[in-house]
Amino acid sequence: MNRAELVDAVSNVTGQTKTQVQDTLSAILHNVTGALSKGEKVMLVGFGTFERRNRKARVGVNPQDPRQKLTIAAAKVPAFRPGQELKAIVDGRQKMPAMPKAPAKATKTHKGGKTAKKGSKKRR
Repeated sequence: MNRAELVDAVSNVTGQTKTQVQDTLSAILHNVTGALSKGEKVMLVGFGTFERRNRKARVGVNPQDPRQKLTIAAAKVPAFRPGQELKAIVDGRQKMPAMPKAPAKATKTHKGGKTAKKGSKKRR
């Protein structure tokens, strides 16, 4: 599933427009990325934890000349650790919970909070 397919699926489930879902997804990813860049963990209970890990410097091999050794610098890398519920669902030990239905679309209201009926006009 790519980003566009995810936006489409969430839009169908929630009843929100694709633009609203796209904006929400962008905000979530922006905040997760920002937290990771600061070294913070992002924990989503049942789903998993996003965190930043420190990778040590190491010696590698040049694939074009295997006799040549390269020094690979230390780096800070993002990592994801799946939660227990996610692991159980993926493994088939647990069923995925049902998605809630999209809320019914609200009807337009006039001043005073009364619902407008189709074909009716406001009397004066």
